[in-house]
Amino acid sequence: MKNTTTWVIDPLHTDVQFKIKHLLISNVTGSFNKFDGKIVTNGDDFNDAKVTFEIDVKSIDTNQAQRDQHLQNGDFFAADLYPTITFASTSFVNTGGSDYKMGGNLTLRGVTKPITLDVEYGGSQNSGQGVLKHGFEITGIINRIEFGMTWNILTDTGGLGLGENIKLIANIQVSELVEEEIEIKA
Repeated sequence: MKNTTTWVIDPLHTDVQFKIKHLLISNVTGSFNKFDGKIVTNGDDFNDAKVTFEIDVKSIDTNQAQRDQHLQNGDFFAADLYPTITFASTSFVNTGGSDYKMGGNLTLRGVTKPITLDVEYGGSQNSGQGVLKHGFEITGIINRIEFGMTWNILTDTGGLGLGENIKLIANIQVSELVEEEIEIKA
């Protein structure tokens, strides 16, 4: 009997987005286009799953190249010094129905902090190629100041131009990692 199952992120059916208040009147949204991750479960049960995720900071996309460059510099992500954002779960607990709480350690700009994210399990479905897939929506809020992203700008009225909290939204599909058996001939 199989003890653990490894599920890998399907990058074609996964997106990682964020939004932050700008001038405190609207949100600026963006995404990361390069990432990798996996989930290790006991069989097919996601309760107590171990999740790891890595994001390529230089893949940031806010639909405005000048802003993307600013976000990559030392005022924000410092992508040359800290090219990846990583997350490793420490807990994954069903809170009822399709809802989970996922605790873990987020490392951003070389700072590691514990965070808790909300996870909604969307269900499972066989793809057109016979591959079983599972879907999740992960949401949460992190305070950018806690990770050393302290840059801000003052408005004409003396208010701050950027909010402190970043909303995270990730829609993820995973499929089982199938390792090919290699026949060794003597």
